[in-house]
Amino acid sequence: MTTNMGTIDRTLRLIVAAALFYVALVSQSLGDGGVYWVSIAIATIFAVTALVGTCPLYSLLGIKTSRTV
Repeated sequence: MTTNMGTIDRTLRLIVAAALFYVALVSQSLGDGGVYWVSIAIATIFAVTALVGTCPLYSLLGIKTSRTV
């Protein structure tokens, strides 16, 4: 699998994932289950794609933010 995400893109995704995990924790303490599960799902997708370096949606759309060939 080739990487199609650059360093800045991956870093921003990890930051957004961390923020969404925080939102999930806060919403769980407030008792809002819907926000909790949506936040966890999106945060997990962002974290996994950032760690792997490949975004399936980027592949479908032909987007590449990495500088490698």
